[in-house]
Amino acid sequence: MNVFLADEAETLAFAGRFFAERVRPGWVVYLHGQLGAGKTTFVRGCLRATGYQGIVKSPTYTLVEEYRLDNGLTLYHFDLYRLNDSSELEWMGIRDYFRPDSIAFIEWPERGAGLLPAPDAEVALKPQGQGRVIGLTEASSTTAD
Repeated sequence: MNVFLADEAETLAFAGRFFAERVRPGWVVYLHGQLGAGKTTFVRGCLRATGYQGIVKSPTYTLVEEYRLDNGLTLYHFDLYRLNDSSELEWMGIRDYFRPDSIAFIEWPERGAGLLPAPDAEVALKPQGQGRVIGLTEASSTTAD
């Protein structure tokens, strides 16, 4: 599915609906798009759907940001852009993040090839004018009705 979203507000709303209607505990979501395409904005929209009102920042320099949700789940937002080699993920214990009580959003997943679990969904963001086009592909058979 491809959707044009005219601005940041529409992106936040779309991401919130995606999260509320589709994402389930244990899911891994790959985020694709050039620098500045809106990947962190998308994650911010997902977090807002949970009621989270804190600051949502890009994990470009921290590699991962952790958000504990009121429902007991933990959302992890990874940015693998700065990795030189996927083996660096072993040092941080990457496999420990993928649990039934967590949800992971991963920017630049191709940089973690061979160490990341297969995605349950993939989101591709591409700037277009003042807005962006979002492509959404689900791989999981565990979706909402």
